[in-house]
Amino acid sequence: MAETKVAKKSPRLTKSGKPRWSRDDTELSILALPTTVWYALFVYLPMFGIIIAFKDYSLSEGKGFIGSLIDSPWVGFKNFEYFFNLRDFPMILRNTILYNLVFIVLDLVLPVGLAIMINNLYSKRASKTYQTLMFMPHFMSWVVVSYFVYAFLVTDKGLLNSIIRFFGGENIGWYTNGKYWPVILTIMHVWKTLGYSMVVYLASITGIDNSLYEAAMLDGASKTQQALYVTLPSLKPIIIMMFILAVGRIFSSDFGLFYQVSQGANQPLTSWVATLDVKVYLMLTSPTTSIGWTSAASMFQSVVGCIMILTANAVVRKFDKASALI
Repeated sequence: MAETKVAKKSPRLTKSGKPRWSRDDTELSILALPTTVWYALFVYLPMFGIIIAFKDYSLSEGKGFIGSLIDSPWVGFKNFEYFFNLRDFPMILRNTILYNLVFIVLDLVLPVGLAIMINNLYSKRASKTYQTLMFMPHFMSWVVVSYFVYAFLVTDKGLLNSIIRFFGGENIGWYTNGKYWPVILTIMHVWKTLGYSMVVYLASITGIDNSLYEAAMLDGASKTQQALYVTLPSLKPIIIMMFILAVGRIFSSDFGLFYQVSQGANQPLTSWVATLDVKVYLMLTSPTTSIGWTSAASMFQSVVGCIMILTANAVVRKFDKASALI
């Protein structure tokens, strides 16, 4: 039977050789219009507020936000100097970076390993059940989670202290002793984010060509060898992409995790749980703090995060150009 060849319609060209605007272009542009408007209004337009970081902003009577912003005196980098000279700046910077370094490692190792194990399950029903159970915490608010954590850790009637007393131990003041909180926060982070990251990697695994596994099995490769020499190399692009994005967030933190779960990051937990995002929030809610100082802190996070993404991408691009994000 002769194969039927479908002729491809070549685009109509203008006199200069460029493709003409077609009906498909119009339809696609209309579809993209709502997203374009959303980004313009809620992403790019608010960038005008960056100027607050360089001004001593104060609200003038009867002038509104824009008028007050224009009339506020220009102070240059003084807002940044105030933020960098804070007594607790080294501490919150240390906490932010160290927690994120631990999270980056765990968010790469655990989801990849778990995705490979679930993909190798013979029972599809069990596989779907495990995916659903692990993915559910992603949809829970940190506010709700913080109440469950409090029910576990509260000193007098907490479930964890009840178990400790049952075995003859003494109550532990979880909210008065900060040394336990790096472990608590790490466990809560993994619990809430593991399912989502695992599904991302699992979706990538399902896209791997089955013929690669069949060839490996014919060569006598075990499941471990298939994972090492077939699955992991195939996952390399998505792993690198997730790594670059995670590096870009190294100067940011999950505000809900560090503030809500610790019940406000108050003393004596502050030195263990305070991060840049928590500090910015506390500055915003303080009546004695200028909005210019908090804007400078937020801008510092954004600029450094952008630099980190570009740096990580440049390093990856140098060694493996095909895996670079940009």
